[in-house]
Amino acid sequence: MPIAPGQPALIAVAVATLWAQPSAPGPEDRLALGVPSAIREWVARLTNDIRANGLKGRVRTQCLLGTRVEVLQIADGWAEVACPQQSTSGWVPLDQLVHPAEGDTDGVEHFVSATATAVREEPGGDVAIPGVTLGTRLRVVGAPYRGWVPVGLPGPRQPGWVPQRDLANEPVAETPSTALIAAGLDAVKLAQQLLEIPYLHGGVSAYGIDAPGLVWIVYRQLGIDVPRFNEELIETGEAVEFEDLHPGDLVFIEHGGDPRTPAIMAERSQSDLPEVIFSSSVYGKVVVESIKDSELAGITACRRLPVQA
Repeated sequence: MPIAPGQPALIAVAVATLWAQPSAPGPEDRLALGVPSAIREWVARLTNDIRANGLKGRVRTQCLLGTRVEVLQIADGWAEVACPQQSTSGWVPLDQLVHPAEGDTDGVEHFVSATATAVREEPGGDVAIPGVTLGTRLRVVGAPYRGWVPVGLPGPRQPGWVPQRDLANEPVAETPSTALIAAGLDAVKLAQQLLEIPYLHGGVSAYGIDAPGLVWIVYRQLGIDVPRFNEELIETGEAVEFEDLHPGDLVFIEHGGDPRTPAIMAERSQSDLPEVIFSSSVYGKVVVESIKDSELAGITACRRLPVQA
């Protein structure tokens, strides 16, 4: 049965890019359009300027393997889909989608905790889905076998296998730990895991990520759903004074012409200057940077995210 408007579907590749329209991708973007989607190779071939500026107006966001979307319309091998998880919509190649199948919700969800991994057809076997990235939710559907665990895949497919070490030890929690989130230290550790990842407008993966995408994926990993885009993110949680910030809080700074660039508060540096971690369109990657007194005027907001989902 073909995928049709008005139906749910699942993302069937490791990372699917949602485009503004089917004509938005150029010849240099073909690697992002295939099955599998070669996002790592695609990003590596883009210049810093294209990743920061050339994708604006063309790319809206990305969705990770297994994300549930709603099909809005079909046109010439493309599907316009709504992604409720990110409150946005965009176009993806039709063959990057599959129908939900019976049993798609079986098993216990775990996050991918490795920066990247691959789903294999059998333990240590051929790769079924390459490039599965940090923050992806995989459902463990059986017992471990020699360091490998079976995971459900979108659609009518046999379970795949991933190294057990690449999944978080604990299942995805419906309600995050208040104490854990209040400390904010895990948010900082996760953000540090993504240092040096290339900046990519619209990106939410370990192959390329934008500033709100970094916040979105870090807090998603902690079981907290936050808005995907700056306009809503800057209103989330409660306002706090800069002097009262804790590690894991958000600081919105003037950077690269955007006065609402979100950054994650880190611990103070050896010079006692506060540090923030963010994905920089100027430096072209995720960086950690000290905020000097002279830069305090460039802070437009400070927010503490809610500890309950």
